[in-house]
Amino acid sequence: MRHITFKLLVVLLLGIGNCSAQLSDLAKIDYTRLPKGDSEVGYDRLRGVFNYPIKVNDGSYFLVGMDYSKIELSFDESVTNFDITAIEDFQLLDINLGYTYKMKGDWRFGARLSTGYSSNLVRKLSVEDAVFSGDVVFINDKRKDSTVSKPYRLIIGVSYAENRGIPFPIPFISYYRKFHQNWSYKLGVPKMNLQYHLSEKSRFKLVAELDGFTANIQDGILVNEDEIAHTANMSIIIAGLRYEYKFTKHLELYFNVSNILRSNAKLKDNDNNTVNSVRKNNIYYLRTGVRFKI
Repeated sequence: MRHITFKLLVVLLLGIGNCSAQLSDLAKIDYTRLPKGDSEVGYDRLRGVFNYPIKVNDGSYFLVGMDYSKIELSFDESVTNFDITAIEDFQLLDINLGYTYKMKGDWRFGARLSTGYSSNLVRKLSVEDAVFSGDVVFINDKRKDSTVSKPYRLIIGVSYAENRGIPFPIPFISYYRKFHQNWSYKLGVPKMNLQYHLSEKSRFKLVAELDGFTANIQDGILVNEDEIAHTANMSIIIAGLRYEYKFTKHLELYFNVSNILRSNAKLKDNDNNTVNSVRKNNIYYLRTGVRFKI
């Protein structure tokens, strides 16, 4: 087995999809922008999520939904060693089936299975475009328990997703605690934050997380005149400030302004070897959206 450096391990752990959010978000639309700046590539992503809950019995639900993204890459004119027009647009779609139920004691079980595609779609879909993912989590939520002096939530589980480009399941851990009337934190992977609760409706967060995607390049593209790339991969580790405002108990607006800590933009062959990596000096990461959650 190849030696995994600490930096790579951080990327793998941060790359876990936020399965707890996917189980709780009934609808979400957001927009992400990574300005090109002095880099050779910029990134724009429009994403929509929809989940429909079907009540089975008290505390038990099926969730059926979809997660769609349209991604646009903007390349600098200096990139001439491959056809940039072939990989300027990507589309990702996951069809989700989730299930959650209240276990004995204070625990809740949640699971999600997804299938879909991740591709530049220059022709009809094929088996190479297909992606699969799944999550299993156990949740102990004491955030609204009046008998607990310092409310908390613990989530443990496992996550797998082919469009992350990681060919094995990865643990999911999240520990949230409100330690002061106005302060709370979340530790674990894939996300960490420190929150200041300005009021019942608004809060600020210092966040660290990862964004990006992995997608199939249909028919491949010629790189450096002698290599063929079949996969595009982009990963971004960010840290910055997030603001959230609740219009109602379930409807929330959010906005991120972050700095780029680390980024990768690579083209890979069928053996997962990197055949091209573009220059990345991106500085800012912007994201905004609205979500309706349980």
